[in-house]
Amino acid sequence: MKKYITLSLILLLTVSYAQNKSTEKADKLFESYQYIGAIDEYLKLADSKNANQYVYTQLAESYYNVFNTSEASKWYAKATKEKNVAEIYYHYAETLKVQGKYQEANKQMDIFASLSPNDSRAKEHKANPNYIPSLANKSKMFDIAETNIKSNGQSDFGAVLTNENTLYFVSTRNSSKKTDKWINQPYLDIFKATRSESGTFSEPTSVSELNTAYHDGPVTISSDGNTMYFARDGHSEGQYENNKSTKTKIGQQGLYKATKKDGKWTQIEALPFNSTSYSITHPSLSKDGKTLYFASNMPNSLGESDIWKVSIEANGYGKPQNLGPNVNTPGKENFPFITDDNTLYFASSGKQGFGGLDVFKVDLNKKEEAQNVGKPVNSEKDDFSLSFNTTANVGYFASNRNGTDAIFAATPVCVAEAIAVVSNKQTGAILTNATVSILDTKGNTIETKQTNSEGKVSYDIECQTAYTFVVKADNFETESFPIQKTKSGQVIVQAQLVPSEVIITETEVILKNVYFDFDKSNITAQGANELDKLVKVMKENPSMVIFVKSHTDSKGKSNYNIKLSERRAQSTVQYLLSKGITKDRVSGKGFGNSEPKIKCEPCSEEENAQNRRSEFVIVKK
Repeated sequence: MKKYITLSLILLLTVSYAQNKSTEKADKLFESYQYIGAIDEYLKLADSKNANQYVYTQLAESYYNVFNTSEASKWYAKATKEKNVAEIYYHYAETLKVQGKYQEANKQMDIFASLSPNDSRAKEHKANPNYIPSLANKSKMFDIAETNIKSNGQSDFGAVLTNENTLYFVSTRNSSKKTDKWINQPYLDIFKATRSESGTFSEPTSVSELNTAYHDGPVTISSDGNTMYFARDGHSEGQYENNKSTKTKIGQQGLYKATKKDGKWTQIEALPFNSTSYSITHPSLSKDGKTLYFASNMPNSLGESDIWKVSIEANGYGKPQNLGPNVNTPGKENFPFITDDNTLYFASSGKQGFGGLDVFKVDLNKKEEAQNVGKPVNSEKDDFSLSFNTTANVGYFASNRNGTDAIFAATPVCVAEAIAVVSNKQTGAILTNATVSILDTKGNTIETKQTNSEGKVSYDIECQTAYTFVVKADNFETESFPIQKTKSGQVIVQAQLVPSEVIITETEVILKNVYFDFDKSNITAQGANELDKLVKVMKENPSMVIFVKSHTDSKGKSNYNIKLSERRAQSTVQYLLSKGITKDRVSGKGFGNSEPKIKCEPCSEEENAQNRRSEFVIVKK
């Protein structure tokens, strides 16, 4: 997994119980990031008289840091019996989300928000606690597929495709005997593979001139393919701090620049703002080569790790700048990737997601909030390091959804825009604040919006997919308008509405006919739509009293038609009562075929349909 990346970015919790002599051995292992060994020692303490909140928290954190979320949640549950440390509840909620236990995670987030109400994560939770359904149902941005870059039990991530179809990535698949004591896996090396026209890759090979005995990568490549920035463990350069209490050398991630010469990467130089006090990692270079984005926990970070940028100047580098709260949170933000059109992809554990790290995107040309890219890129597990090659129209990201970090391909879903322009069919006047819903092919409402001052509303839609607009406006007939399939671009629908035909005279309320099917007395959809207009009129005129007259066609015997029309009258009355009209304001009676609207002999089917109706006599205005 990518654990070395966050090694120096982990926020160690401070709890009410102090370290003591009994935890000294376990604490030294924990503080030197040897979490596997620390777990063994804390487990011994958890089964002894020395068990307390501190031990439980350290155990949970140790498991959390090696991404064993089931064990982490078990010990977080024990640690939260004393409600005094907000961050414990946040981490507990995160482990529950990874396991798909969203309701239980919400309970822990409620406590977190009560303990730390000003935290941006708490505010986001309180504003939208049950966000998962809407997140899961949002329009798909990418289709994904596994790649043939696989290794048995090893971790691969940080893939970046150059314009020459070379894929660089980092992996633990190296043959080195040196291992990271944190996760008992080999240190990371930089590898490369060649992409074919079909999207498959050649057998990966080590970029030997860049790899050391410690962690190397991930990388970013300039548009011309001749300049690389990459991350490297400080141990490789002798850049580390000695921790005398734990007798360990603690190195940080730093960024380095390399230049390609004769097919090899040479002239490796450290960037001037590297430090032994904090990490700088996950580089991403803008298309023009003038801005470098990266992740760091340097001073003035908003959270455990933030996304930063720095200008690349003729004589060096500018001052690193934090991207601010639209991107960063008190949690972890890392793995930035900047596209050719200035869209930033990054991974976050501090924004609302499915669990673990989720991939987000934000257009840096606009002042907007970052948005979750949704499924299938994101899952309940860790999903991160999404990069995108515009020329090949393909992205690559990593996920541990199958147990080990692996590289997946992400192809953008073709998205078009459907625009409804709503107007009065009779006058051509635009209609503002009309309600426009977009429906899928099964008739499910996807989203509803109101038209703007230009009578317009727009939705992003998938290409080659049919949709329907359903448009409503006061005093107009509700209409449906099909949206034709499109390959790309815009589909503009002229949604012209007909004014409602509700006429109130001295003696009756005249609607469109409330028709009944042959030999039926139930209210049809068309009838309900008309009766709703009557309900509106009666609610606007609270003293109005209505007498419903129901009629049949000339088919059948008179006695039967009287009974049928009576059922129709009562169905109509019952519908009005169900909409809140009181019993003293509405009554009805059936008249059979004694008062036909159209006198005919014999009658056509259309004439019979018009005679099957209800009328609405005003008894009192």
